Amino acid sequence: MAGNTYGSIFRITTFGESHGNGLGVIIDGCPAGIKIDPSKIQAALDKRRPGAAINGIKTAAVTQRSEPDQAEILSGVFEGISEGTPISLLIRNTSQHSKDYGNLVNTFRPGHADYTYDSKYGFRDYRGGGRASGRETAARVAAGSVAAMILEQSGIKATAYTLKAAGIPCKKIDLSNIEQNSMRAPDNDAAKLMEEKIEEYRQNGESTGGIIECIVTGVPAGLGEPVFDKLDAEIAKAILSIGAVKGIEFGAGFAAADSTGSTNNDCMRVKNGKPVFETNNAGGILGGISNGNDIEFRLAVKPVPSIFKSQQTICRNEDVYAETDLEIKGRHDICLCPRIVPVVEAMTNIVLADMLLRNKATRL
Repeated sequence: MAGNTYGSIFRITTFGESHGNGLGVIIDGCPAGIKIDPSKIQAALDKRRPGAAINGIKTAAVTQRSEPDQAEILSGVFEGISEGTPISLLIRNTSQHSKDYGNLVNTFRPGHADYTYDSKYGFRDYRGGGRASGRETAARVAAGSVAAMILEQSGIKATAYTLKAAGIPCKKIDLSNIEQNSMRAPDNDAAKLMEEKIEEYRQNGESTGGIIECIVTGVPAGLGEPVFDKLDAEIAKAILSIGAVKGIEFGAGFAAADSTGSTNNDCMRVKNGKPVFETNNAGGILGGISNGNDIEFRLAVKPVPSIFKSQQTICRNEDVYAETDLEIKGRHDICLCPRIVPVVEAMTNIVLADMLLRNKATRL
């Protein structure tokens, strides 16, 4: 299987499956001398981990699978400092209920990658989706926390949050609210309504999706490569590599299609001797290169495909396909938004850490 590595200088390779012995990541290219704080790695994993209360609140949105997601640092760190050698992080699986997936040996779940994996490889790990499981993102979150430690030295910080879920949008953006509710939304009142709607979906055996927004502050002008490795293209690739994400837009996004040049252009002026932009319709990126504004983007999260309703699908007996009905068992999320928030932050940090290090080789 190819395609498990991302990055040019800050480079990560993830490994492991949902119901295997564990998951992990190898980080190559982390500079020597970075303070590696294991508590920050664990805090990031705790935001994503299954079975945990979110912000101290039990929520109907997430799976009841309970995993401690304890990260083990196997290499690359000595006395709390990065050595400049590959950093290996391991997260062991401890709560697999593989028997819940026994009815999927020859049956393909609607909305999952079962059929496409089987078509590509000729067979698949049917236990929880194997490598296609959202559990793979635990390794990304661990790597992203290391990337954040690099970015912290340059004052760069990515903050993601649930902007909309179960059809209910936030009516205000108050970043102080994000860690005060179970949806990781910047609007406590909207979060309560989201939870109530999600509980309705849960009671009916259904699932739902939403929109995540991410704001990156402290980004200097000049990050990104102007042709194939544009900053927005790299962020888009990283974000769209998250399994449940089906779309992304930067700044004004698709609304720009109904705009005009005079309203969509971000006019410039000088403030305290420095260039500033009057608006941020570009989302902080022009020509694939950061312009010094905050980077802003939004992504669409699809409904969780594992629902507790009978669905029409197909099964395969050797090379013969047949129609069948399927009722999925096991422990599944109802809405992925609150658990995808730390994954979005992680992938954004990984891209920016790579671009920051690449920029150091751009000119003397």
